[in-house]
Amino acid sequence: MPRIGRYNPFVIGVLTTVLASAPTARSAENVVVRLRIGEEWLEGQALAVSKRSVQLLTRDGFLRRIDPSAARDYSRLPGPFRGYPANVMRSRLQKEFGKRFQVSGTGHYLVVHPVGQRDKWARRFEELFRSFQQYFGTRGFRPAAPQFPLVAVVFPDRNEFLQYARSTGARIPSTAIGYYSHWSNRILLYDLTAGRSEQRWHHNAETIIHEATHQTAYNTGIHARYAPPPRWVAEGLATMFEARGVWDSPHYRDRATRINRRMLEQFRKYSKERAAGSLKEFVRSDRLFLRDAAAAYAEAWALTFYLSETRPQQYMRYLKRTSSRAPFTRYDAGDRLSDFAAVFGRNLDLFESHYLRFIRSLR
Repeated sequence: MPRIGRYNPFVIGVLTTVLASAPTARSAENVVVRLRIGEEWLEGQALAVSKRSVQLLTRDGFLRRIDPSAARDYSRLPGPFRGYPANVMRSRLQKEFGKRFQVSGTGHYLVVHPVGQRDKWARRFEELFRSFQQYFGTRGFRPAAPQFPLVAVVFPDRNEFLQYARSTGARIPSTAIGYYSHWSNRILLYDLTAGRSEQRWHHNAETIIHEATHQTAYNTGIHARYAPPPRWVAEGLATMFEARGVWDSPHYRDRATRINRRMLEQFRKYSKERAAGSLKEFVRSDRLFLRDAAAAYAEAWALTFYLSETRPQQYMRYLKRTSSRAPFTRYDAGDRLSDFAAVFGRNLDLFESHYLRFIRSLR
């Protein structure tokens, strides 16, 4: 996207006027705009406007950051804003990925996958979506209906997956087998089984569950896509759902099946060097994810599992609190700590002792 030193005052002026009575993404639902960037026409909802950028939610679910100086032929369209219907999205996806791929629909999902593998992929994504709805519905937090069809793209092998990731500018580890893109609102992964065997399916399944949890949470109001929660909240929920007793609770009801054994083992290793009283810093900051990702994921799982198992109603209130923040606002350390204390109490030392005792008791 071209960067031009001078901004377009007409575009800024018109968009700012349009948004003046709709300062948040939720209240701006009736604001629909059409504009051109180069040869590309975009239609979407202008969520936030400044001299340097326009945050545009397009009808295919992409969140686009646009340089106003590059926008041409701006106009406002009749509202309300709506995503493309499933049949239009299916057609666009088929055109984008070509004849080697098939697009299967399952109600909430559109899954792009190698030709002939509909039953293998589409059904599994839809089952995970239903499990997610059931989990929160039974706890008094009814997920909202997704604004767009949920898109998952399954590549036949690692090379195509990494090539696509590089082409979109995604920064992912070379060992990753899948990820959720916050900007495109898609899950991208590749098939470890290469379409031949179910022997390695559990590796795919773990990734699908984790990334589908992110995608569903950001599309149903559990998390706010335009004001993300602390990273531990998002990763803790996703790692918790990896356990069979969470994503398949009707068939696995014992607490033992709800424990993510990999995360528990990792947390036990981290506990040998974990500083006493470090919970406060973990709640305030995402620094541990940068310093020691394995430890951060383990702590995110452990804290989330503790809250879900022992304080489920408080946990739901906390998720509602973190998802109700104004779009595109910073979530600084003080606010993060204040929100946590408002729900779980201000005596974090006592809270931490109960939390660690619970995790140590798991078998």
